[in-house]
Amino acid sequence: MSKRFGKLVELGCIACRIDGFGYSPPEIHHLRDGQGMGQRAPDDDTIPLCPRHHRHGYRHEPFIPGFHSHPKLFKERYGTERELLEKVNDQLESQG
Repeated sequence: MSKRFGKLVELGCIACRIDGFGYSPPEIHHLRDGQGMGQRAPDDDTIPLCPRHHRHGYRHEPFIPGFHSHPKLFKERYGTERELLEKVNDQLESQG
């Protein structure tokens, strides 16, 4: 595991933090913005998302959009991948 990935796991899901849920164990999401089909972003372009926010979403109350299951709603609620990457990097910097 890369040093960055370890820090992302310690930070927890950025979307859960925005929603005020506190720490949730994350999966590592490689940004798709600016990548072609079948290409993966570099490891520096990664954000931590729990399985619900990353892949599944939650269709019942409270509705939680997942990045892959409801991309438009996810972006409206949490911001773009680049905006989330900036928030994550700021938080990692402040943690040292």
